Amino acid sequence: MQSDHILLIGGGHTHVAVLADWIKHGLPSKRATLLTPNQHLRYSGMVPGWIAGQYSRDAGTVDVAALARRAGAEVVLDTCAAIDPETRTVLSLRSGVTSFDIASIDVGGVGQAARILGDDPRLLDVRPIDAFVDRLAKQIAQLGQLTGRPAQIAVIGGGAGGAELAFALRNCRVFEIQPTVEFITGDAGLLPGFSREVVGIVGEELTRQGIGFLAANAQIEGGLITASRTTLKGTDIIVAAMGSGAPEWPGKGGLTCDADGFIAVDAYQSSLSHPNIFAVGDVAARQDREVPHSGVHAVMAGPILAQNLRAAAKGDVPTRIYRPRSSSLYLISTGDGGAIASYGRFCAKGRWVGRLKRWIDNRWISKYAKLANGD
Repeated sequence: MQSDHILLIGGGHTHVAVLADWIKHGLPSKRATLLTPNQHLRYSGMVPGWIAGQYSRDAGTVDVAALARRAGAEVVLDTCAAIDPETRTVLSLRSGVTSFDIASIDVGGVGQAARILGDDPRLLDVRPIDAFVDRLAKQIAQLGQLTGRPAQIAVIGGGAGGAELAFALRNCRVFEIQPTVEFITGDAGLLPGFSREVVGIVGEELTRQGIGFLAANAQIEGGLITASRTTLKGTDIIVAAMGSGAPEWPGKGGLTCDADGFIAVDAYQSSLSHPNIFAVGDVAARQDREVPHSGVHAVMAGPILAQNLRAAAKGDVPTRIYRPRSSSLYLISTGDGGAIASYGRFCAKGRWVGRLKRWIDNRWISKYAKLANGD
């Protein structure tokens, strides 16, 4: 049986690629709707470049609503609050109930910094990314007026995203005096999962730029940050890049989730409990193999999901599987125009790597901007 209505829930990186497929090849069913709270997708990979003054604030955005309209889909700018997979309906905050035959969920994860670290008015969780950009812009504007002392910033979370933010904030040009940055990686250390060679190069660059880093878990209590035996006093901004937590509504609605609350999906990205519902990106967890929550994988999985949705809409069984490469290319901006490249055990550093990163990022944004504009 063919599907009459496909509902895309969330305008994440993977759904952007699905919409591009629909523009090129037509809708896979009679009706399609994009339900997303934001008209634009902000590409998180360009946020450190904005902080360091390499991009304007909105340079790294894609008009996902325009993409959907060009594809022939209806757009509902609202937030999904609940799902009932048995009745095939979702409830959004303002628009009420929407029915579907096939749904695909790409809403991203949720912030978990306050739960792990302790709440604090200076704490800025990088998720959701739009709220982070808005709050960070306000904090930087306020602290940019400081005279006589540098702003003191702590970045918590030792992955590639945390490292990029530490470099970017160290090189933020808004401040009268260059900020001091402390980078607290957690017990897992700097760049867990990366090669020793890359970890060494990033560590050397942190030292060269005067960024202190601690391999210890952090807590915030009484206005102080403690990590192992170290206490940080007078911190003005606390940036948390600690990975995604799972939203509660998929599990509450009855979708099978893993132990951490992420939607459990098979090799075809379809729910283990409800095969007509797909999930991708940070909200999902593959059960056949480990796929890290990373923008790299979210982007690469897009064309595969598009083909599986097209098959499901025809009443066929999806057959396409996203198989991550044994190594992925990561480009970590150092905030000063350069970057560090990581591909398996290969690593390189220099301004040419920074130019490569900016070329790749701008090409990705430009591709979807042209589609949205009808070029």
